[in-house]
Amino acid sequence: MARTESNMLPLGTKAPDFKLIDTKDDTSKSLNELKGNVGTLVMFICNHCPFVIHVNEQLVQLANDYKDKGINCIAISSNDVVNYPQDGPEKMKTHAEANHYPFPYLYDETQEVAKAYDAACTPDFFLFNSSLELVYAGQLDGSRPGNGIPVTGKDLRAAMDALLNNQSVNQNQKPSMGCNIKWK
Repeated sequence: MARTESNMLPLGTKAPDFKLIDTKDDTSKSLNELKGNVGTLVMFICNHCPFVIHVNEQLVQLANDYKDKGINCIAISSNDVVNYPQDGPEKMKTHAEANHYPFPYLYDETQEVAKAYDAACTPDFFLFNSSLELVYAGQLDGSRPGNGIPVTGKDLRAAMDALLNNQSVNQNQKPSMGCNIKWK
């Protein structure tokens, strides 16, 4: 497992638009259809990465905690499925069901969306405000597989809470870390 840090897209960046297939129901969905009234969290994840597996439960909890408050979560997998078939759309659907994902799990077959977001790793998090301007790009929290720190989501939760309370999101943001996106 290659430890890769996120690229830290500049704050204020407008969310790149997309239209991708949601593997949970095989329908095409756009950013505009999925965005939240208060904010939108775009997460680049995959099925097999130990870093994502480590935080899966917290991702589900986070999405459930904030969806009724106006912040919608969107998960995207951009991995090359030829070399990583465990990340293919059929397995994404099974994975989403097994983990009770309350958010869409979109398949970025061309990898154009990951490139537009400058995503580098899984998990990679991008929190946008109601105007789809980036307010947070960083880690979920300090927990990593094997480091003994509990998974709480505290860094991302603090940013989401600030957004909900109309406060400034802390500009001191630590990059996420995980497996590199498997490029074609």
